[in-house]
Amino acid sequence: MSLTRRWPGLLVLLTAVGLEGCGGVRVEDYAETAPAFDPRRFFDGEVQAWGIVQDWRGRVVRRFAVDIRGQRDGDAIVLDESFRYADGERDTRTWRITPDGDGTYAGRADDIVGSARGEAGGSAMRWRYAMDLAVDGRTWRVAFDDWMWQLDERVLVNRSRIRKFGLTVAEVTLFMQRAP
Repeated sequence: MSLTRRWPGLLVLLTAVGLEGCGGVRVEDYAETAPAFDPRRFFDGEVQAWGIVQDWRGRVVRRFAVDIRGQRDGDAIVLDESFRYADGERDTRTWRITPDGDGTYAGRADDIVGSARGEAGGSAMRWRYAMDLAVDGRTWRVAFDDWMWQLDERVLVNRSRIRKFGLTVAEVTLFMQRAP
């Protein structure tokens, strides 16, 4: 008896895992779009953000707001983020993002494993990193794949896929607005 006959779902699972990393969207696809996204320019100052976290089924499992204060430090931008979750939890994160040249960026934060890597093109930016994420009393090492699109001078949309073992386990949607 063949493996796919014994476990027909296995073939579907393996196909999904194989296709998960084959997304055809590239930063270069946005090269001609405007406004040109530069994280050092967009985040310089006060930014408010609102978001949701959805589990792998699409169910909203968390809602949150973030106050972001960005300050230039030479070529870098330092982002102080203060999170307020609907359940009352509060958290903070400080990013230091520096340009590497040719539209690429590196970023560091205390809860990020190693360095985040990003590339920008036109109005878009792709930002990837690993993070040790606390979930229900356990810590999971997950991979974030963020896409950001600047809609105008004040509005940015961020869509993140959170992956474990190559499978999307959650998604985050975040809307950001620069202070006037």
